[in-house]
Amino acid sequence: MVWRPHEGYPVDVTSTLPRRRLLKLLGGGVGVVAGGAAGLFALRGSAPPVVGLAVLSAHEYRTMAALAGAMFPSSTLPAGAPQLDLALAFDGYLADEPAWARDEAKQALMLLELGPTLFERRLTTFSNLSVDERVAHFTRWGESDNGLRRQVAAGFRKFLCLVFYDQPAAWPSLAYEGPMLPGAPG
Repeated sequence: MVWRPHEGYPVDVTSTLPRRRLLKLLGGGVGVVAGGAAGLFALRGSAPPVVGLAVLSAHEYRTMAALAGAMFPSSTLPAGAPQLDLALAFDGYLADEPAWARDEAKQALMLLELGPTLFERRLTTFSNLSVDERVAHFTRWGESDNGLRRQVAAGFRKFLCLVFYDQPAAWPSLAYEGPMLPGAPG
């Protein structure tokens, strides 16, 4: 260290990384991170507006609808049964949840949407995969060594099963005649 009295502080004259160069490198790093984030958001594209959403954005709804379509294709319902909007049911469920639960669900949807890019280094998002690729991708999440991905997959799987099998339109495919209790819905 060399003391420079006119500057009032000691300076390491052996430093190989001057302050200006360090600032340039940090600025470049921030630029790369910001560019990468912008690229991820551009990669997911646009989503059509959805009427009636209480919590989810159009992008989040699209991701949940893509997951629901992969888990429960329309072929699982009997012919002529009304289509179930499980993504809208998820939105309705979240509307009654506390803010922290809504935030965690939205973060999990974003992670799922960007999963192919972040974990498989593919230049696509979950919503832009084919149905077979979505099924394979989501299956890999459920079997992953990564605890967060397994937790997200289990949470979405449990919720979607709960909502799907709660719909009277799904009961005939299960040979379920409905609740036996008097006055129960169904």
